[in-house]
Amino acid sequence: MFNRDVLQSAGYQAEQMERAYQEAVQAGKGDAFVADIESRYSGEPGNLLYAAWHYRLAHAATEVKKRVIAWGWAIPLALLNGLILWVLSDQRFNLQTTNPLNGQTQELLPGIALFAAPISAALILLFLTGAGSGRWARAVAVTLGLGGLSAYVLLLHPMIWPRPFEAQYLSLMVLHLAIIAVAGVGVVALTRGRDAENRFAFLVKALEAFVVAGLFAIAGGLFTGITFGLFGALGINPPDAVVRLFIAGGAGLIVVLAVALVYDPTVAPAGQSFDEGLSKLVALLMRLLLPLAVLVLVVYLGFIPFNFREPFQNRDVLVIFNVMLFAVMALLVGATPVRGDELEARTQTWLRRGVIALAVLATLVGVYALAAIVYRTGIDRLTPNRLTFIGWNVINIGILTWLLIGQVRAGRAKWLPAIHAALAGGAVVYVIWALITLLAIPWLFRGDVGQVANLPASIQNLVYEQPAPILLKCSTSPHVYLLEDGAKRWVKDIPTFEAQGFRWYDVRTVMCADLRAVPDGPPIPPDAGPPPAP
Repeated sequence: MFNRDVLQSAGYQAEQMERAYQEAVQAGKGDAFVADIESRYSGEPGNLLYAAWHYRLAHAATEVKKRVIAWGWAIPLALLNGLILWVLSDQRFNLQTTNPLNGQTQELLPGIALFAAPISAALILLFLTGAGSGRWARAVAVTLGLGGLSAYVLLLHPMIWPRPFEAQYLSLMVLHLAIIAVAGVGVVALTRGRDAENRFAFLVKALEAFVVAGLFAIAGGLFTGITFGLFGALGINPPDAVVRLFIAGGAGLIVVLAVALVYDPTVAPAGQSFDEGLSKLVALLMRLLLPLAVLVLVVYLGFIPFNFREPFQNRDVLVIFNVMLFAVMALLVGATPVRGDELEARTQTWLRRGVIALAVLATLVGVYALAAIVYRTGIDRLTPNRLTFIGWNVINIGILTWLLIGQVRAGRAKWLPAIHAALAGGAVVYVIWALITLLAIPWLFRGDVGQVANLPASIQNLVYEQPAPILLKCSTSPHVYLLEDGAKRWVKDIPTFEAQGFRWYDVRTVMCADLRAVPDGPPIPPDAGPPPAP
């Protein structure tokens, strides 16, 4: 017979072990718990408690666990998101700018493009919280934060001057609000685990959701195209509201359902499934693309010496470079396994080589692109686009460099945690830069309407439509003037014009009467003497 105290002690230990196991699974540390039990059982094979856990875990490993998707939360929230985006896609919600000088308005951006990500993130937070953590305070705080940032963009974009800069800001915020929205979802998803492994696992799941949503969008687009094609063949033109319901409403539906399919809200990101179904397919696709991406970059770098100045002169090439850098970061996330046991040792070795090769090549291209955009800024002007993408280039180069240094220090044994740390840390920097640009650009590029309020209407329109410097002349006079602080400053001669860094294609011709109506300011240089009349 067992002593009662011994039985009570054994029962207490078993209860503690059960609690530790459940906490480890919830935090995505189930593998570490299993390894600890196996180590203890190997050291004390006669311990009944360790033996019981050894056989329990061995049996559990042979079972196929199927996740039950919380459709009761997912479907209503997906329908609600689709309905909201459908309403928001109406032209009445398009963002407009009003010229403060003459009151004329122009449309800049569809409202749905700017606010779809924050709204969808709020509905996804409801799904994660209702079907998973139940920690509503954090979800509500993140939702309010996303709403506040969206309102900030909506209220402050009119203060940016001139209009092209305002349009650039709104276009940039489509991307930046999306990044912040994903980060907000991560804040709630990482409630049970915030270490680098969990943060990297969340990035992988976010990428999976994006890929799955893309697949659904392709299927939905084909269905929509066939449906409207059949209607068109019958001479039936669906009303605009129906078209928007298919496109905008369908997109809102897809986003929430994609998250519900790939993410289990009841466990931490590191505890998610990564080796079956869609997760396995996405990871395999990314790993197949890895050597192709390396080959493309090798070929491209080989052609750079023959077309070296192309990105310095062609804006479209520079845009492609920056898109490529973002694609490389996504590919690195998708190709890197979350757990070391997902792949064989030989496969891991080749994967590591591929990751390092891609990071080296992308770093070289990134430095090349950064040099091009800094050069274009130096010979032209600083704009919201250039400021933002200089930052993104620096960040991407920094993350890739961090990844490579980590691989040198970690070696083969710890290569995977080193990559997790670099990419998870880089994601935090992404969010910080997105917040900085969102908050700072309206103040860095703020205009002063009062300085030009008394100028002729034609010159006011130029100031509103063209970034500084504003260079003016009239058709009957060779003299060029710089408009600054509401006054025209005569530029003495061509050497002075060129020494100031002005460009002839920035000079605008206006009516001589309008140019004469602008008050004179100090000439350039100040000792040039009295300015001539236009």
